[in-house]
Amino acid sequence: MFRIPGATHFADLSLLLLRLMVALVFGSSGFNHLKSPCQRAASIEMSLGFTVFLGAAEVAGALGLAVGVLTEWAALGLILIMAGAIYMKIAKWKTGFWGEKTYGWHYDLLFVVMNLVILCTGGGSIGLMQR
Repeated sequence: MFRIPGATHFADLSLLLLRLMVALVFGSSGFNHLKSPCQRAASIEMSLGFTVFLGAAEVAGALGLAVGVLTEWAALGLILIMAGAIYMKIAKWKTGFWGEKTYGWHYDLLFVVMNLVILCTGGGSIGLMQR
């Protein structure tokens, strides 16, 4: 193997940065759901109640990732949310992988994989409830 010497020493910091990036995206998305739930519900073609639930779940998952509390569960919940988004894009809205104006489900799939890395690694050792 051709490893970069010392790179593995930064694994926990890298996982923290990954968690923070994912938390930023989901936190802002969830906040937008909660800020204007009626408009958001119409745009995603969901009920008002489900939109508020979705926004709260995204914010809760983002907070869990950011501070390192129930990190694996937060990542799993966010994976389920993204699986729903991918389903909507493929089955209901007939969006392709890249989509029009790059609004395809490739973006959602990236967040599934990022959350999968967090889930499988525990998100590293930096956080309130980390190992």
